[in-house]
Amino acid sequence: MTSDIRIDSEKQTPETLAVGVAASGVVLEGISTRTLPLAARSTLDAFVAETGPSTKAGDLAQLPLPGELPNRLLIAGIGDGTATEMRLAGATIARAVRGSSDTTVTVAMPGIGGTELAALAEGLVLGGYRFDARPGPRPTMRARLVAVEDGAAVERGVAHGLGATWARELANTRTSVKTPAWMATQVERELTPLGVRVVTRDAYWLAEQGFGGVLAVGSGSASPPRLVEASWRPRGVAASPHVVIVGKGITFDTGGYNLKPGASMTAMYTDMAGGAAAVGALRVIAALRIPVRVTVLVPLAENSVSGSAMRPDDVIRHYGGRTTEVVNTDAEGRLVLADALAYAAARLRPTTLIDIATLTGGIKVALGERTAGVFTPFDELARTLVVAGADTGEPLWRMPLVDEYASQLDSDIADANNSAGNPQATTAAMFLRPFAGDVPWAHLDIAGPARATADGGLSAAGATGFGARLLARWVETSIQTSVETSVEASAGAALG
Repeated sequence: MTSDIRIDSEKQTPETLAVGVAASGVVLEGISTRTLPLAARSTLDAFVAETGPSTKAGDLAQLPLPGELPNRLLIAGIGDGTATEMRLAGATIARAVRGSSDTTVTVAMPGIGGTELAALAEGLVLGGYRFDARPGPRPTMRARLVAVEDGAAVERGVAHGLGATWARELANTRTSVKTPAWMATQVERELTPLGVRVVTRDAYWLAEQGFGGVLAVGSGSASPPRLVEASWRPRGVAASPHVVIVGKGITFDTGGYNLKPGASMTAMYTDMAGGAAAVGALRVIAALRIPVRVTVLVPLAENSVSGSAMRPDDVIRHYGGRTTEVVNTDAEGRLVLADALAYAAARLRPTTLIDIATLTGGIKVALGERTAGVFTPFDELARTLVVAGADTGEPLWRMPLVDEYASQLDSDIADANNSAGNPQATTAAMFLRPFAGDVPWAHLDIAGPARATADGGLSAAGATGFGARLLARWVETSIQTSVETSVEASAGAALG
């Protein structure tokens, strides 16, 4: 299901109307009698007085009004009306509409604007998404926002929502369709019209350049690996700062010769959720024309079993020359990330380098399925990423890089081994760290919140798109703000 969210005039009475309820009661002031006629308003007041619907964001009561217009009222809890609560209320409204025969809703939240209105629009997009692999046109969840005027806020919220739902769609697509080449084509089709330059590198180029990790992981599949490089640098934007985001792109993970158990393999079509989040973030950035240079790299490969697949105890030579002993073929994500990180550090001159991946089961043990881990030795980078996560409802928790575990990465025949044991998430991050060189770097392990087992909150069952909105918000707030501050300081110095 897709979404269509826009501001509308109050010219007619809708069939389905959603309103908010706060601690002070249902928020009706500012809603015209055309949208909510007096008779329906009176019935609503009586219903609220009798039932006391919950004001908690995420809760929703329904009041059917057969034979009238509106014929259905949705009373959504909005708490104190914060951006976090408005986003959740929007998703709850959209989910209620998505599951009904009438998929159009008028949303009346009078008086909100700015960040809160953007969050409401974002939530409507997120809640309106559902994956369906059946052919044919999909139904559209339409939300018409009335009694509000801030069109720019709605546009911003919709852009963030669409970046996340596109990431979900990519990750949810099954691998019978989603080869590395298919994924690369989807990125080019989606981002090129927005002004993003997309270049796809094939296996021959990867071999010439020495991407030994990507080639080794993809060697067992009939679908050859790819590297997607998507670059956003609008006219007039300086070469620096330059943010590079690397997203893991394993289109399916059998585990290789260290084969996963069947139950653990079922959802492995989502093992490229990090790559999907990275390009989803770039979609937001380009749609909003954020004036910051950003490049996304997605190394794409399918980790399969065959006579040509990589074997335990193989030695891989990565881009730049660092070598890895393959102790476990099911620790493949870090092998493809290593190549891309080394390439980014050596060739792209980033000022900040971030990788995002469904990397370890260990992070799920540590943080559960709602929070991702962030590993970085750079305090300010950690702080700003955590703030962006809190702002978007995609929470991060800073995790330790502990030097005492470094010896577990040792190998007698290579620079490191690829499976250094517990604590899994920490040793995996420490494996990646040398490939980033001296660039300020952060690693996001999203193995927990990248997937949801059921509808709820901001997510639908399946891939969640976790990280797309977080990274876009981080670029929007931290990097763009620093650029604007620098420009203002330069201008002030020139005037002085």
